[in-house]
Amino acid sequence: MKELDDWCRALKKNFTPYEINSLKPVSCWNEKDVISGKIVDALVIILKTRGCSWAHNSGCSMCGYFNDSLWKDVSNKEIINQIDYSMEKSSGQQFIKIFTSGSFLDDEEINPKLRSEIIEKISKKAKKLSFESRPEFVTKEKITELKNKFPENIFEVGIGLETANDYIRDRAINKGFSFSDFENAATLMRKNSWELKTYVLVKPPFLTEKQAIDDCIHTIDKIKNLTDTVSLNPTNVQSNTTVEYLWKRGQYRPPWLWSLIEILKNSKKTLGKVRIKCDVVGGGGMRGAHNCRSCDKGFLRAIEEFSLEQDSKIFDNLNCECHDKWLDCLNIEGFGFGSLVNM
Repeated sequence: MKELDDWCRALKKNFTPYEINSLKPVSCWNEKDVISGKIVDALVIILKTRGCSWAHNSGCSMCGYFNDSLWKDVSNKEIINQIDYSMEKSSGQQFIKIFTSGSFLDDEEINPKLRSEIIEKISKKAKKLSFESRPEFVTKEKITELKNKFPENIFEVGIGLETANDYIRDRAINKGFSFSDFENAATLMRKNSWELKTYVLVKPPFLTEKQAIDDCIHTIDKIKNLTDTVSLNPTNVQSNTTVEYLWKRGQYRPPWLWSLIEILKNSKKTLGKVRIKCDVVGGGGMRGAHNCRSCDKGFLRAIEEFSLEQDSKIFDNLNCECHDKWLDCLNIEGFGFGSLVNM
């Protein structure tokens, strides 16, 4: 939709990137993840690059990761320095994830020579390598090149589908691609034995809580035969975004943790061996997914544990008085003109 596209672009009109050191990554940390059903240590690296090409064009309504980008060309040497700095924290992790706040397979963000050099540096350290990309950058040529150069490694690509509903993706998220684009990339990856992690967005702007739950459940059911992992991503309020604009005016509330658990429990029944996980960025804060604040820590621990164990029984003992408020939200929010932010 042109109006949303123009709005996302206008919100960046006066954006000035931070004065940040281009020789160090945005962040780097260790966490737990899974390889072939086994919980392992993973190293996560977030690189500073020029930023997502789609964000340079207009951007998605909820995404503020461009705030961590340099918003200008970054040399190969600078990015390799970021990798070297990060790899100093490597201590036998079998899984390394590289995020760029954009697309690792986008030649404008990470050129082919640099991409190959980065993977060369990390492929000997880890069994599984993960990065993210928009579907238009997932090509047979790139997959074949990396497969031939690094045949011993498992490759995983995360794609932010967000929703299987093209109308919502266009009119509420401004994603800039269609479900068929995602299907084409997913099919290509499956033919080449690459793993696919699909990001599903919980509660884009302009959707009620119930609409968001229903959309996630529908999306996950539609992609269950296309993906190896589903990553449920609850919207958090990031700077210089449409979501922040609405949130500051009391017209948006991040999703309830109750909603995340409802989606996880429901979808796990239909996914079979397909993993579903949930990383709650900003969880428990007013800008992130939350309940009544008093029960948030317990819910977040349960979601983190479920993401590793895949056992819905983990949620059985969760309870709080705010459950009734959440149910009221589901029942009455559709009669209003925005999120019930004070519930």
